[in-house]
Amino acid sequence: MSTYLLVHGAWHSGQCWERVVPLLASAGHRALAPSLTGHGDRAHLLSRDVGLDTHVDDIVRLITDENLTDVILVGHSYAGLVISSAANRIPDRIAHLVYLDAMVPQDGESAADVMPITQDLIDGALRSESGWRVPPLLEMEPLTGLFGVTDPADAAWLRTTLSDQSVRCLQQPVRLDNPAVNTIPRAHIHCVVGEPKGWPRRPVPPIQPNGTPSQVWQLPTGHDCMITMPSELTDLLLKLG
Repeated sequence: MSTYLLVHGAWHSGQCWERVVPLLASAGHRALAPSLTGHGDRAHLLSRDVGLDTHVDDIVRLITDENLTDVILVGHSYAGLVISSAANRIPDRIAHLVYLDAMVPQDGESAADVMPITQDLIDGALRSESGWRVPPLLEMEPLTGLFGVTDPADAAWLRTTLSDQSVRCLQQPVRLDNPAVNTIPRAHIHCVVGEPKGWPRRPVPPIQPNGTPSQVWQLPTGHDCMITMPSELTDLLLKLG
């Protein structure tokens, strides 16, 4: 039995994984999908002080409190930053890092460094009445939909689960100063349909930090593949378990 820890991206909650968790469980694995501070059942905890470091603390605390080991740590979108810093702090507990259509940072980088267009969201939040709230992105082009979800019923449901993000999540830097984190194997899953313009993806180097060839898979769907292609996503995750 493997342990999968599924970490949602910006504005989302642990609810976004509700089609994937039972599939992993039915294959005999343990799957956890917590909501980060300020989201889902923890939305009431959102404040201007919540940042990337808060979310890293959430994941590290869960792993240590539950005494989890050999964790397959999956980060979607913004959570690529979260899983990177979490693995840096407890590399001995992480068996695999999975970047699911995610930001892939270097040491000291923030979300705006990895994806410069994020600076527009930061600037908008700082100019807003609150001075710190970043509201969820709205539907884009018809092909792109709401985070890649184009089915009207799914999009309507997803909209009810979204909440604001604190600007500090996009400003704080990732820490990757523990050499042990480079020994952890990585996999990258890219969602390649309806990619929004202006949000370029960093190319994956052919060799992982641990010296082995990179693992890169593609799913023919939009960004929130856990909603649009849960079975296909699960099949890829099971290759690592």
